[in-house]
Amino acid sequence: MKTIAPLPDAHDEPPVRQLSAAQAQRLREEHPPVSPWRVVAGQMVVGLVVALAAWGLTGRQNVGWSAGYGASAVVIPAAVFARGLTGRFSSLNAGTAALGFMLWEMVKIALMVAMLVVAPRWVSGLSWPALLVGLVLTMKVYWIALAYKPKRKLKN
Repeated sequence: MKTIAPLPDAHDEPPVRQLSAAQAQRLREEHPPVSPWRVVAGQMVVGLVVALAAWGLTGRQNVGWSAGYGASAVVIPAAVFARGLTGRFSSLNAGTAALGFMLWEMVKIALMVAMLVVAPRWVSGLSWPALLVGLVLTMKVYWIALAYKPKRKLKN
């Protein structure tokens, strides 16, 4: 018979301790955040490469435009999201930051869905497979940006 390990007790976990200002500053320096604008820039580059590759590999201009539109359906909402997150209101305190994050995430999703709905009207000869390839590959830049996060700052 297989035994199940008991859940850890609250006494087993290390206590949460408050950091001093110097400790918090050192933690920020050792683990710098990834800028949302860096992610958007990476998405733009990947989107352009995917669109050109789709056009070059198929020889059909509408496939390239479709892939490019799929990439833009990720990049434009991500840029709006990044602008909203880096605004002054979103950094007032933890509550407004959380509210701002949720609000701008909903705006980003709504904008992406709206762009996909109007895609057949804006791209002549739309290729849905190419659009989806552009969309998915451009979305995956988030993981690349997290893998190649900025180097920590060294003190002189």
